[in-house]
Amino acid sequence: MTDPRPVEVAPGVQRFEARTPTLPPATSTNSYALGTRELLLVEPATPFDDEQRAWCAWAEGLVHTGRTLRAIFVTHHHPDHVGGAEALSRALGLPLWGHAVTADLLPHLPFDRLLDDGEVIDLDGPEPQRWTCLHTPGHDRGHLCLEEATSKIQIVGDMVASVGTILIAPGDGDLRVYLEQLARLRDRDPAMALPAHGAPIDDPAGKYQHYIDHRLMREDKVVAALGEHEVALSALVERVYDDVPPAVWPIAELSLEAHLLKLATEGRAVAGERGWRHSVE
Repeated sequence: MTDPRPVEVAPGVQRFEARTPTLPPATSTNSYALGTRELLLVEPATPFDDEQRAWCAWAEGLVHTGRTLRAIFVTHHHPDHVGGAEALSRALGLPLWGHAVTADLLPHLPFDRLLDDGEVIDLDGPEPQRWTCLHTPGHDRGHLCLEEATSKIQIVGDMVASVGTILIAPGDGDLRVYLEQLARLRDRDPAMALPAHGAPIDDPAGKYQHYIDHRLMREDKVVAALGEHEVALSALVERVYDDVPPAVWPIAELSLEAHLLKLATEGRAVAGERGWRHSVE
């Protein structure tokens, strides 16, 4: 963690960075307080007791300035985003809000409000805020983003990051859908993106396009590595990710499988007993 906490990243938006067990090089997850009087707290991320105490002190400090805490918002179900959800909501007496898929994946958590695409959260205050929920599956089936109507700030969870990258894991994510949702976020003409990992992104449209271009570049390498005969996943990793250190290959194999599943749904690759090959018309 490099910044003081909390830090105001935009008018009516505070960031609180807390240590979490996430994928390196990220070591923390950003929470956000949205609003100028009524506040929505985003990402109850940290599972660590000392960080939870600091998180609660931050939230209680906001109340002491005359503001009101309305709820805790969860972008998706991954552990580095909900590690403190139960403890923090209980300590602060706040309801949990999230997508229905997230609630289904976390049956031990009592979600009070299930949000879906297009729903609006109005936060009253000297400068009212109106946040629209955007259901952005791809990284995770229940992933939600938020977008403020006036400032065009987007709270983007794990859609992009300014430290590290985003893993699309088979079974959890869907690369084709993920790329579609990145394009959707890009086309909404955002002014700033606030990710769960890393600093604010001042050119979000450019960041989204970079992610799309990078994944399509990798997809081209996957297609080039396939042939008429089956190639084992481990051999494909060495060919497709020859530009990254071998230590990264175990994670890269998950990304590679996501690419292959996308190609399979498009009729461009086929899985066999010993590996993957080009589809045959």
